[in-house]
Amino acid sequence: MNEGSNSVATDLTGADHSNLFSYIDRDNVHGLNLAVPEMAKELIKPWSNREDTTQFADSCVDDQMIIHVPFSQNVRIKSVILKIGGGESTPRHLKIFANYANIIDFTDAENTKPHLDISLLEGETGIVEYPLRVAAFTSVHTLSLYFGDSAGGDLSRVYFVGFKGDSRTGRKEGTKKLEIPAANAPDTQLFDRLKQNAGGQQTTAR
Repeated sequence: MNEGSNSVATDLTGADHSNLFSYIDRDNVHGLNLAVPEMAKELIKPWSNREDTTQFADSCVDDQMIIHVPFSQNVRIKSVILKIGGGESTPRHLKIFANYANIIDFTDAENTKPHLDISLLEGETGIVEYPLRVAAFTSVHTLSLYFGDSAGGDLSRVYFVGFKGDSRTGRKEGTKKLEIPAANAPDTQLFDRLKQNAGGQQTTAR
């Protein structure tokens, strides 16, 4: 399945409040099969540095790499935004795995059905946004991104990884505030007691 591979954002300029950069636990971003392991976190850049090409991650022994991205709180992810290498270093496929407690290894990646399998655009060296199936990414605390199948078959390169969506924690807190106000709770309980005494009927606690 290649959902999202045919939908590309045409305008990604300017500030965007749906950018999830501030929710990424950048210090704990790490990867597998990177030529320089420390470069995994350098892919997580502020939006203003999204076109930067001085910091990047290359795969090591072959064209496969896994980037593990933890979030500081649960988020809903609507799209993944990438800047990848050009020419023979272009990875052509991305598999996304959500909410693994620990980073999956390559054996897991080959034997586990991903939440999404995307065919990446070839020949595009700029920023590209790939919309996700939101239903599969409604409450995410970690993502594992498995890049592979480079055009040249030997090396994959990635410059930028970003996400759009919103915080689920904030929405949960907002829901709690919409529950029965404390001032009305005693009135509700009194009404239930009076109804029970008058009609001899048992009320149901909520």
